[in-house]
Amino acid sequence: MYPKAYIGFLAEFHASRDYFECHELLEEYWKESPPGERSIHWVGLIQLAVALYHQRRGNEAGAKRLIANSLRILRSEKQAVSSLGLSHPKLIELIESLSDNIEAGLPYKSVMLPITDETLKEACLAECRRKGYIWGQDGVSDTFLIHKHRLRDRTDVIMEREREIEKRKKSRG
Repeated sequence: MYPKAYIGFLAEFHASRDYFECHELLEEYWKESPPGERSIHWVGLIQLAVALYHQRRGNEAGAKRLIANSLRILRSEKQAVSSLGLSHPKLIELIESLSDNIEAGLPYKSVMLPITDETLKEACLAECRRKGYIWGQDGVSDTFLIHKHRLRDRTDVIMEREREIEKRKKSRG
């Protein structure tokens, strides 16, 4: 009923609090659609997770920019958000509150998205059990998660970039 990547996103968002992984999961799923057919609501959720990632790291400017983008997108996606098993009014209220907190310079605090579909929540809980996660735990202070974009192994990314450069060189001839 729901995309596997979305269930993974929700498990990471509500349990591991690995917002970088949330971004990776949904962005990969979003990119599976052809560019002209990509649904913008996925971008709103991705940006919400990345805003929290930046807030937790103390990157106030990044958090402000991304939470504002997320709010702008998701405000206009009422039907799409509802079809994802979330309460649109409560989600918007939550993002507005997060935006206010970020503007005020308040520290990161874990939040729960307003899931309305019990079947979706059960799927997320099953994913958490499978991964050994605890649903609803407070934010972790794991340095790796907080600074993941800097500390992760980027070998695959670098190799893919080099392959793309070589392809372009060969096509030019």
